[in-house]
Amino acid sequence: MRELLEESFRAAVAAANPLQIVPAHLPPPTGGRTFIAGAGKAAATMALAVEKHWPADAPLEGIALTRYGHGLPTSRIRVIEASHPVPDEAGEKAAREILEGVRALGPGDRLLALVSGGGSALLSLPADGVPMVDLKNVTSQLLRSGAAIQEINTVRKHLSAIQGGQLAVACRAPVLALIVSDVTGDDPTHVASGPCSPDPTTYAESLAVLAKYSIEAPLSVRWRLESGAEGRTAETPKPGDPALSHVETRVIGTAHRSLEAAAKRLRNGGVTAVVLSDSITGEAAEVAKVMAALAREVRTHGSPWRPRVALLSGGECTVTVRAERGRGGRCAEFLLALAIELEGVENVWAIAADTDGIDGTEDNAGAILTPDTLARARASGLDPRQKLATNDSYGFFSTLGDLVVTGPTRTNVNDYRAILIA
Repeated sequence: MRELLEESFRAAVAAANPLQIVPAHLPPPTGGRTFIAGAGKAAATMALAVEKHWPADAPLEGIALTRYGHGLPTSRIRVIEASHPVPDEAGEKAAREILEGVRALGPGDRLLALVSGGGSALLSLPADGVPMVDLKNVTSQLLRSGAAIQEINTVRKHLSAIQGGQLAVACRAPVLALIVSDVTGDDPTHVASGPCSPDPTTYAESLAVLAKYSIEAPLSVRWRLESGAEGRTAETPKPGDPALSHVETRVIGTAHRSLEAAAKRLRNGGVTAVVLSDSITGEAAEVAKVMAALAREVRTHGSPWRPRVALLSGGECTVTVRAERGRGGRCAEFLLALAIELEGVENVWAIAADTDGIDGTEDNAGAILTPDTLARARASGLDPRQKLATNDSYGFFSTLGDLVVTGPTRTNVNDYRAILIA
């Protein structure tokens, strides 16, 4: 069962491999320059895919900005690594270079934007008057607060000189944005905070997010957002803005396509596979309660599906970090909470892993839950509830040898979860 679950995860990741999905969407070369502006955990792979399929005699240049450890060797497009999920000066410098390169394009050139999840932190060029140290501060607080990614990106776009459609506005050339989506609903405005997409959110909504989660924003951040809310600083471009009329956007990789690929692998293994949703959000531990109730219904009553069945879902949960230093991400926390909720229910296996290969801040993609997880944990002296209360799901599954470690996959269509009632 463990091997089958891990194979289903690998199938999900493979379905989002940019080397496979990018080539079909590449435009023909123009008579002028083609500049690549890439940002995200899939940026290096997307850039490599472009290089492999771009005519050798056609101009091609640009920058693909990705997370530390996620780079790949390329020959025509520079790959630069920076910090994620909290931005850093390397990302700021590269984002500035990207903006300068885009501004230099003319009407006979083309901007090819390669956008994927993780680009919000990587493509961090703070707006005028906002120092990088203050952007780091507010980002760190938001990431620990339990805010949804859409809320975090609402704030980010209004503290940026490049996101929220502003990169495309700076470009005089036609723009084609190819997007590997890691957000629920696959709205391009939320992938990497939408550098080439209109932004329906406002400065006032950004202030509301800070208030909702009791974020103690630095003075520069507060001034920027209040200035915008009062109309003294220009808003980001909104839907229908003619300044974005030269932009074409294509979402080429999604969580749902990956879930379907995983479902196919499970069915080939003799398991009924049901895709519940690709857009599940909420606190990881609360989502686990709902999934556990559904698994219990299947196990106990054979309803609405009879075992052997796998319940598949995607999306992005959140974790409100209560401990001084939580270890583990939303996938491992989901599984730990699921184990606690399923105590006494026999023959249930599960996997939860981030398709980018990194769950939170540690070195694992996620973890595996087995029918004897709690028994083995207690035999090892682990207290599952204490580990959940201190957000130490990484320590829990590491002790048991049940982490899923893949290294960077260089793609990202968010989290993959499968619960197998055997």
